Amino acid sequence: MDKKELAANILEQVGGEKNIKDVYHCATRMRFTLLDRSAADKSAIESLSGVVTVVESGGMFQVVIGNDVSDVYDELLQITSLSTSSTESATERQKENLFNRFVDLISGIFSPLLGVLAASGLLKGLNAVLVSFGWIDQTGGTYKVLNAAGDSFFYFLPIFLAFTAARKFKVNQFLAVALAGALIYPDLATAFKEGISVDFMSIPVVLAQYSSTVIPIILAVWVLSYVEGFFKKLFHESVRNLLAPFFCLVIMVPLTLLVVGPIATFASSSIAAGYLAIYTISPIVSGLIMGAMWQVLVIFGLHWGLVPVMLNNISVYGRDTLSAMTGPAVAAQAGAALGVFLKTRNKGMKALSLPAFVTGLFGITEPAVYGVTLKLKRPFLLACIAGAIGGGISSAFGASAIATATKSILTFPIFVGPGFIGYVLGYFVALVLACVLTYLFGFKEEADPAREKQRNEEISYNKNKGEVVVSPMTGEVLRLAEVDDPAFASGGMGQGIAIIPSEGKLYAPIDGKVEMAFPTKHAYGFRTVDGGEVLIHIGLDTVKLGGEGFTSYVKTGDSVTKGDLIAEFDLDSLRKKGFDCTTPIVITNALNYQEVIPESKKFLKHGETAITLVGSSDTNEKKEIS
Repeated sequence: MDKKELAANILEQVGGEKNIKDVYHCATRMRFTLLDRSAADKSAIESLSGVVTVVESGGMFQVVIGNDVSDVYDELLQITSLSTSSTESATERQKENLFNRFVDLISGIFSPLLGVLAASGLLKGLNAVLVSFGWIDQTGGTYKVLNAAGDSFFYFLPIFLAFTAARKFKVNQFLAVALAGALIYPDLATAFKEGISVDFMSIPVVLAQYSSTVIPIILAVWVLSYVEGFFKKLFHESVRNLLAPFFCLVIMVPLTLLVVGPIATFASSSIAAGYLAIYTISPIVSGLIMGAMWQVLVIFGLHWGLVPVMLNNISVYGRDTLSAMTGPAVAAQAGAALGVFLKTRNKGMKALSLPAFVTGLFGITEPAVYGVTLKLKRPFLLACIAGAIGGGISSAFGASAIATATKSILTFPIFVGPGFIGYVLGYFVALVLACVLTYLFGFKEEADPAREKQRNEEISYNKNKGEVVVSPMTGEVLRLAEVDDPAFASGGMGQGIAIIPSEGKLYAPIDGKVEMAFPTKHAYGFRTVDGGEVLIHIGLDTVKLGGEGFTSYVKTGDSVTKGDLIAEFDLDSLRKKGFDCTTPIVITNALNYQEVIPESKKFLKHGETAITLVGSSDTNEKKEIS
């Protein structure tokens, strides 16, 4: 399924644009805040090709997609007005659980910054490595340029946060940025550094260092949301665009410097001091707890609540120990996925676990967690144990980070400094230990030699003894590789055939159930009684029609028998509109079979054998992995 089609189907299944208060994305998931949760079909979304899973937590409906999430998100914005509007009201916000509102707020503010946050942190770390090895001079131009590239994001962090916070608080984003700019204005920053007294209308200003800070600007934008709302209501629309921003700046800049800023600065110092007090009681215990719990928090999207603490630690102390506790937890999930890959004989699980291990090394654990470790249960728990041990080792050495970034093998440089060896040791201990524990104790597979012999004999089954998928339409047969769509032609969607239909009718290819009848009526998913999964996509890019020209006679969950009429479509109309009517018929769980044998005929009538499935079905595979 292409990204545009996936975005359209997700939009449909969450209840449409009218049901979305807000949506944004992080590294692997789109996070929806919905008006009516009951209007969203979680199981339907999870069944979409391209969706890993759906998680509901922190008041958010989170659709986990993986590395392509930003592309799907962009397609979603193209077909909606969500980037410029929101249906959320203050009354609706008040109805939400306070904790859910907090998690939604923090993740909404920090998620859009994730990519540049990680890149800037990595660059700062690399710069530190170059200096520590004496490869560049800290007083030279090369260092200054690289330092500016890596440090600019963190120095001007209040401006970035002002922009994303304004979106969450429904404030004019440029007004919020102007407020942030005033906090780090050079004259005021110089006055603070040199100890020069500043007053406003004879009221002394308590100056502070606001560059790289987190809490002051977020609190200031929150206050700004009420001030701007007041003036928008006060002034007539003919002068509103001029006078509302004018009075907001006149009031908010002094108010922030005199009241909001000092309060927020005190809160920042208190949070940092409180964290340090807990950490110093027992760094090892702190590392054990965070190493064990980090991935649990990630599953529910609650880890965002700790991101401000990490950034605040860096702002106050220059380094952050919390990041060093959580890196081994990421490595442990990757190690557990590797352990599954080394042990399992299940082709489907092997195909999932190796890529999951690789992406885990680069800091993205959703494929490992949702596709492998959590699915098998015990490997996830063993990875949490390994993560705890790795986190304890890292904390025992006093490891810390000079920036916040995705925890991966690429971001080791941000931990250069005191305790760096401990972090590296904790990371690889967690990775290797999780791999070994998973291999030894993670799951059991049938090791009966007789069963292995039987499985090998299944490969030589006569075609007629396999599970048969009949042709759902009449027309010319093509190999999937000949389909003008990379997703199908590459085999990424599964194995099968394609048909160029000669009539506009689609019939049931199997005895079983309709797993998914797409709202646009152009695609259908079926599941056979023995576990085979069949996807039929009428034409290419036909999702753009929104169902026009299609008539569907089934809905999700209906039982069908081979030959039942599923849908009709206006073949001539599709061709006149320029659509390629080639219809892929693919077995999406082909990896669960020893062979998927497409029919060799060049033309098929509906009801004739199209694909034969030989070997273990999905049901049999599930029996083998517990």
